[in-house]
Amino acid sequence: MLKIFFWLLLIINASLFALEHGVLNGTGFIKSGREPARLVNQLQADNIKLLSEEQTKTATTSPSTTNNPDAAMDSPAKVSATETPAPAPEPAPAPIVPTAFACMEIGNFSAPEARRFASQLAESAPSIKPVRRMVQEIASYRVYLPSLGSQDAANKKGEELLGMGINDFFVIQGAPPLLYGISLGTFKSEEASRTQLARLEEKGLTGMKVEARKATFGKVAFQLAEVDAQTKPRLEKIVASFARKEVRSCDEAPLSEKN
Repeated sequence: MLKIFFWLLLIINASLFALEHGVLNGTGFIKSGREPARLVNQLQADNIKLLSEEQTKTATTSPSTTNNPDAAMDSPAKVSATETPAPAPEPAPAPIVPTAFACMEIGNFSAPEARRFASQLAESAPSIKPVRRMVQEIASYRVYLPSLGSQDAANKKGEELLGMGINDFFVIQGAPPLLYGISLGTFKSEEASRTQLARLEEKGLTGMKVEARKATFGKVAFQLAEVDAQTKPRLEKIVASFARKEVRSCDEAPLSEKN
């Protein structure tokens, strides 16, 4: 009985000794929590990676980003906010200052129209002091051959024209320098006179000229200087009450006597 008890104590002590010193760890039946065995289980040499010096610095200098995800999410917005400056406020619009218009000429008026225009202008815009200018308008355009020097030479040229199929002409009997010239047609517009000139050239006639013929009675134009923006609408209203009146720059007006 004592022998059995002795052997049981011996077996128990041996088992405790083996368990304490990790003899049974290699069998797979018992997992020890002792430090040597735990380190063996934790070390995985295949998964160990060596970091470079730059990677080590990066890892040590950015702990706040890895430990605080909210800070990492906020950082791009903060960077973009600092890189994009706020738009500068738009400057206030400059005040509108009434501008003065350069010299303008209005015309052409017949004598009764000129009196009515001057009266309305004095009543609606007394600050404007107009300057009257006499204008000789072009009444018509004449296509002609210059003076041939004598009646006989003009008659001979007329026979030549008839031979070319040109029948609409007459010998000019006025004062020099057109005396004994030949008129080939009178037209209301310069364009029509140029058309006649081209038609006669196609028939072989050369040496023709176009003369602008002025009206017998002159007309009146008014020149107005320094018309400000406040007066200009009233002036335009007056001009609109007259038919077919032209508003032009004084620089475009031909030189003539001013009254």
